[in-house]
Amino acid sequence: MINFTFNHIALSVKDVDESVAFYQKVFHFKEIENTASNSKTRWLTIGNGKQLHLIPRPNFEIKINKAVHFAFSTADFDAFIKYLEDINITYSDWNDIPNKVYIRQDGIKQIYFQDPNGYWLEVNNDC
Repeated sequence: MINFTFNHIALSVKDVDESVAFYQKVFHFKEIENTASNSKTRWLTIGNGKQLHLIPRPNFEIKINKAVHFAFSTADFDAFIKYLEDINITYSDWNDIPNKVYIRQDGIKQIYFQDPNGYWLEVNNDC
């Protein structure tokens, strides 16, 4: 059996500088060197050797769907919600009710919000 681990997620973005600023402001991700090429693609570390690659595609149509999202977990869930409110980022539950936390059947709390390109992000307390 071949084993796999998650390495990175890559997103097409309209404005790479705006997207880097968003992910650094919201999640405090640090920028790391793009060792793959000399392109304008920028890499951020999301911890534990995992990365977020932001690929500039200013002329591409970006299609979004809430069911297609990626999620981050934090033990400081309530503090993170307060932080989002402090920096004026609107969040909602799965049913799009603004400023509401969704509680799954297993008791995990989660919220959803979008980045500058409309990609959906989930933050939960499944730590």
